[in-house]
Order: sequence, then structure tokens, then C-alpha cells
Amino acid sequence: MLTEMFREAKHTVVLTGAGMSTESGLPDFRSAIDGMWNEVDPLQFASRDAMQFERDLFVRFYKQRIQKLKGARPHAGYYHLAEWERTGEVGFILTQNVDGFHQQAGSQNVAELHGTLCDIYCDECGDKASSDGYLNDEITCVCGGFKRPGVVLFGEPLPLSAIHQAKMETKKADLFIVLGSSLQVSPANVFPMEAKRNGAKLVIVNQEATEYDSYADLVINDKIGSVLDELVQSNNYKS
Repeated sequence: MLTEMFREAKHTVVLTGAGMSTESGLPDFRSAIDGMWNEVDPLQFASRDAMQFERDLFVRFYKQRIQKLKGARPHAGYYHLAEWERTGEVGFILTQNVDGFHQQAGSQNVAELHGTLCDIYCDECGDKASSDGYLNDEITCVCGGFKRPGVVLFGEPLPLSAIHQAKMETKKADLFIVLGSSLQVSPANVFPMEAKRNGAKLVIVNQEATEYDSYADLVINDKIGSVLDELVQSNNYKS
């Protein structure tokens, strides 16, 4: 059924969540708790307040996340999506993830709804640098400002440009595929329903049930990598 939907679609939009990255060996936000995080909620150290008032813990938390990211790589599913973008079968990707795996695999039309962990920038002057600087304790800008990760922290608004892109692409979609998102976080969970209201077919691929499954035209509870591999094989795509 997914094969037919994919073949017939003229503008496919894909939304990816944490389940897409866990198959690359990258723990999701909560499962990344270990060592010093066993007795604390990491959410409190991923906030604007933590950056201002608990800076040492904030830096240690993000150094840990960046270090984990350096040890992971995009799985084959990311490369399938990039190839389908190149050949026109996928029109756009929205992602809740901050790992940059889509771009590493070659995708170009990507809206990062929650920012990226691949870059850091000065909270004062905006000067950007690689997140490698965090691993080397390079957290002070030449202007004297604090260099922070390029992710959206709790207490901060989402990037308007990414949200605008997401809305525009969702409006054009005739097929909307969710890969590895529990659809519990707004506004990412709004876009699938917007697409559905606009007449798009909705497919949800997630290992666990979501609150939006009843609205979907197709629900697949399986590993994303396996589903995308099968889609390649059934269509004789070379990705």
C-alpha cells in the first residue's frame, strides 16, 4: 500500500522524529541520561534559564550530547530519503531532530524545527562555529559573549523560517509521511493534520502507537530502516 501511495504522489513531505535517529545508535533525549544525569531531569538543563543560571551544568550536558552525536552516523534510510529528493520522489523533509543526519546523507530541502546541534553560536553577537568547540571548552566568543548550541532551548521560540517552510510545504503535500515521531510535541504534530485536511494521504511509521493513528490512511509499526529498505526494493530504486 505504501508503495502505491509513494508512486502516485506528486509532492511527498516527510516528518522525522527521534525514532529516525535511534536506529543510527543515537539515544533519544531522555534515554541519553547516564552518569551524572541519573538523579536529575535533563529537561531542566536544556532551558534558557539553565544557560543563564546553571551554566556549568548546561555546558556539561551539551558536551555529552555533542560527544554522543560524534559517535553516530546516518543509517541507510537517510540516504534513501536523500536519493528520493534528488529524483523528485520526496519534495521536502521536516525534522524534529537536531543531529544534522539528513544533511550529512545529502538531503538539501530540510527544515530543522528544533535547530541543530552541529553548530554553536554566540548568544551576544551571533557568530557561528562548529560544535567541536564545545568539546574543546571553547565557549567564550571573542566579543566576550557565551557560545551556546544552535538548538532551540526550552523557553525559546521555534525558528520562524523553519516554521514558515513547514507550513508552505505541508500545504503542497499530497502525501505526508511521519517517520519515528510520537507526535506529542507541538507544532510538529500540527503539520500531519494540516496536510490531511488539505487532502493529502497520511502515513505514520513508528514502533509505538501515536494519538494520530486513527486519522492516518496507513499505520506501520515497524523499524523505519526496514520500511524504507522494503520501499526501495519494491520500487526497484537504487539508493
